[in-house]
Amino acid sequence: MMTIAEIWHPLLTELDRWAEQGKRAVFWLRDDDAVAPTQALDHLLDLADRFGIPTTLAVIPSQTKAALARRLDKSPLAQVALHGWSHSNHAPKEQKKQELGPHRAVAAMTEELRAGLLHLARLHKARVVPMLVPPWNRIDAALLPRLQSIGVSALSVFGPEEPSPVCTVNTHVDLIDWKGSRGGRDTAELIKEIVDRMRQVEQTGGATGILTHHLVHDEQAWLFLEQLFDLTARHAGCDWAPISRILQHVQKVHEKPATTGL
Repeated sequence: MMTIAEIWHPLLTELDRWAEQGKRAVFWLRDDDAVAPTQALDHLLDLADRFGIPTTLAVIPSQTKAALARRLDKSPLAQVALHGWSHSNHAPKEQKKQELGPHRAVAAMTEELRAGLLHLARLHKARVVPMLVPPWNRIDAALLPRLQSIGVSALSVFGPEEPSPVCTVNTHVDLIDWKGSRGGRDTAELIKEIVDRMRQVEQTGGATGILTHHLVHDEQAWLFLEQLFDLTARHAGCDWAPISRILQHVQKVHEKPATTGL
C-alpha cells in the first residue's frame, strides 16, 4: 500500500519546482449550494480556518436567511458568491439541468439574479463578491451581456476559461464523482488533474480552482480536502488566494488582454 507521501508525490514535486523558480501557484476554493448552517458546513469552514484557506461559498439566495450570515461572522476568510436564484431546473427532462438556460425570458432571469444579489448583499455585506456561479455550471450566452447591469462583474463555471463578455474565474478540479459513487473521487486522479492544471496555468496564467459540495461529502472527500490543505497551505510554491484578490487581477487582465500571469 502506498504511503500518503508517495500518493501526493506528484503534486509536492510540482510545487517544489514552482518554489525553486521563485513562483507560487495560485489556488482557490469554491464550495457550492450553501444555504444554512449545518454540521457539514461547520466541518468545511472549521477545516479551512484551521489551515488559513479562503473559501468562496456559492449561496442560493432564495433559500438563505440570516442564520448563515451569523455563522460566517465566525469565519472571516469566507466570502459569498451568487448561486443563481433558487437552484431550480427549468430544462426539459431530456436535457441537462439548467436554471439559467434558454428556456425562460432573459429579462425574467436577469431580475431574479438582481434580487438574489441584493438579498445576499443585505445579509452578508462586505463578504459578497460580484460573481455569479450558475447552478449546474450552465448559463445561456444571451444572459451574459446583462450581468454587468445588475452588478455582476464575474462568472465562475467549471472547466477551462473561455472568451466571454464577462471576466471568468472557473473551477477545474471537482472532488465529487457525480456519475459514479456520488462521493469523493480517487485521490490519485484528483492529484493528476491538479498538476495538469498547474502546468497549463504556468503557460497561460490564471489559477487552479478546487470545487467542493459540502452537503454531499463522504469520508473520502473530507480526507482528500484535509490532506490537500495540510500539504499545500504552508508550501512555498502555493498561494491559496481569496476570490476577491483573484477577481481584482482577472478584471485588469480582462480590460488589458496583453497582460499575463497572476
